[in-house]
Amino acid sequence: MTPTDAPVPEIGNPLRRLTLAELRRRTSEKWRAHPPDVLPLFVAEMDVPLPETVRDAVGEALALGDTGYTRGPAYAEAFAGFARRRWGWETVATARTTVVPDVMTGVLEVLAAISTPRDTVVVNSPVYPPFHDYVRHTGRMVAEAPLGADLRLDLAGLEDAYRHAASRGGNPVHLLCNPHNPTGTVHTAAELAAVAQLAESWGVRVVADEIHAPVVDPGTRYTPYLSVPGAERGWAVLSASKAWNLAGLRAGLAVAGPGAAADVARIPEWVAAATSHVGVIAHTAAFTRGEPWLDALLAGLAENRLLLAELLAEHLPEVRYRSAPGTYLAWLDCRDAGFGDDPAAVFLERGRVALTSGIPFGAGGAGWARLNLATSPEVLVEAVRRMARARR
Repeated sequence: MTPTDAPVPEIGNPLRRLTLAELRRRTSEKWRAHPPDVLPLFVAEMDVPLPETVRDAVGEALALGDTGYTRGPAYAEAFAGFARRRWGWETVATARTTVVPDVMTGVLEVLAAISTPRDTVVVNSPVYPPFHDYVRHTGRMVAEAPLGADLRLDLAGLEDAYRHAASRGGNPVHLLCNPHNPTGTVHTAAELAAVAQLAESWGVRVVADEIHAPVVDPGTRYTPYLSVPGAERGWAVLSASKAWNLAGLRAGLAVAGPGAAADVARIPEWVAAATSHVGVIAHTAAFTRGEPWLDALLAGLAENRLLLAELLAEHLPEVRYRSAPGTYLAWLDCRDAGFGDDPAAVFLERGRVALTSGIPFGAGGAGWARLNLATSPEVLVEAVRRMARARR
């Protein structure tokens, strides 16, 4: 019997397992960035217990003292099996995969392997703030190709950004978020194939951050960027971090397309050596045996999306929310609610609810806020009620 065939106990909704009092005993960023009277729905941590399969794997490693340097293909093989079962992606090659300390570190290492600090990196704003901050810190220029009004990729605008980036010479890169953070948009296979075609036409290399890839509603098909025609020179960087709440057990994977195989050798060996071995064990267990838990989580997130829409319609109808099937993040349009450019600051000051400001997400972020809905329904109800009290 293989690990994925092994029987598993019935799993309830992980989002209903912990009380607020239990959560407040945690010492991570979510529970220490604000005073105790604040409900924290900002950073991408989930209010869930650790999956038993992960806890058991980490516990066994600690019991054995298996806490040295990481080595071997187990993590890559576990992801390849998950991708095959989940998405029908059959071409993940462990030889073109390397471990990295975490996803954003992996992104920076891939950028260093395929471009120089003089090159341009295209991003689709509004997008995860490190896409702006981390990239600029390397000296590279960030060029925004904003999403359309429907919060999907604007291919015409993207081509304009590619044209501009290519005109500067060098090795332009498109840092793609798939699924998109903060909007929850899941790019279609047709959209991604169009991106690949445009990228090849303009000599742009695509690096896809796919950390939220497992967190997609079962009713929506997820397409890995490297699985579409024309994406052979691209890269994907990912981990089990978001789907199984493993941010504190850092370990990521950088996966090269067939046409990018030579780039793998340009990533220094010390990058893999800097990756947590215990983190690799945790992420490997998640991808190998964590799907029943993930399915239970996705069902809970679907319920929370519906609940959030109902709560906002009842208590705060001037805030618009378009439910999306990807991630556990809700992108709230507060531009008509009278809260100014930074509604998150108002919700925190007047309602004692911490959301993420839309401003650092770049063009299109002012007047918006990001809410993390990976919490219990009870916390979600209280949060929206507090947000409504922020009106004056």
